[in-house]
Amino acid sequence: MAALRYAGLDDTDSEDELPPGWEQRTTKDGWVYYANHTEEKTQWEHPKTGKRKRIAGDLPYGWEQETDENGQVFFVDHINKRTTYLDPRLAFTVDDNPTKPTTRQRYDGSTTAMEILQGRDLSGKVVVVTGANSGIGFETAKSFALHGAHVILACRNMTRANEAVSRILGEWHKAKVEAMTLDLALLRSVQHFAQAFKAKNVSLHVLVCNAAVFGLPWTLTKDGLETTFQVNHLGHFYLVQLLQDVLCRSAPARVVVVSSESHRFTDINDSSGKLDFSRLSPSKNDYWAMLAYNRSKLCNILFSNELHRRLSPRGVTSNAVHPGNMMYSALHRGWWVYTLLFTLARPFTKSMGTHESRQGKF
Repeated sequence: MAALRYAGLDDTDSEDELPPGWEQRTTKDGWVYYANHTEEKTQWEHPKTGKRKRIAGDLPYGWEQETDENGQVFFVDHINKRTTYLDPRLAFTVDDNPTKPTTRQRYDGSTTAMEILQGRDLSGKVVVVTGANSGIGFETAKSFALHGAHVILACRNMTRANEAVSRILGEWHKAKVEAMTLDLALLRSVQHFAQAFKAKNVSLHVLVCNAAVFGLPWTLTKDGLETTFQVNHLGHFYLVQLLQDVLCRSAPARVVVVSSESHRFTDINDSSGKLDFSRLSPSKNDYWAMLAYNRSKLCNILFSNELHRRLSPRGVTSNAVHPGNMMYSALHRGWWVYTLLFTLARPFTKSMGTHESRQGKF
């Protein structure tokens, strides 16, 4: 227990607590065995439960397995600058012949990205996250990077994007992370990003369409379209079309579209039930910021569903995600009224601060 506590993983089941004089160890290939120091013997079965166990999953992020000069395996926690001969995964062992687990909800509204990815090795996977310099996008990109993926932060502001890259590297110096320019309000920029990405000759396993704007006054992009519609939906639609061939070649691959429950409070059809294109990119007289946001999120849902129908037979799945009720981020920066509303609602929402406060447990 003292060794587990040193590794920061002392949350064990009392049934599995070892009798005095016993020690739990692991082999190089991940099997658990037990040493009885009193009788000077070892065995595979737990001395109390009689079960055989093995290590579950990969090392927590920040940990690395190394071998000393005597050939003995030890573990380095680069985050907290400490070393131990005890495998930190001993807190996550599973039975050799586990029974079928009961169905239950593993995650809830307060679950963080780091908790969902815990124990997964994403080495060799390539991930693109739009709008990844802050908020949900940054947490998503960081979580992927800290679990071994090669992550590209696709952002409009390269200064902030490079700062985000530095923050991730500050947590894990071996993270494979870089920034690339992507301005969803300019379709030419989307095209240039796709060309630059393809020039890297790498796969694309996950594309997270996260970037969005909210509460903007009516403006037109250089392409002549209403800004909220183009940034939140059309720019991502175009990006996926341009990278579709790479996604299919990289299958199994996935597209994740960050949408919102607010899509339920609008429609894009006219009174006869037909698609009204004027509602997608409205004129100044017909514009309302909240309604424009809701409609862009509805477009996200429809796009994701149709993309999944077309590409899932080729190994590319698509999911639309609601990130949480009024999650507090910089999304509301467009107008002071929305900033005030988000501030008042903050105590009742899922926030980035909750995510940050949990990082110490790994």
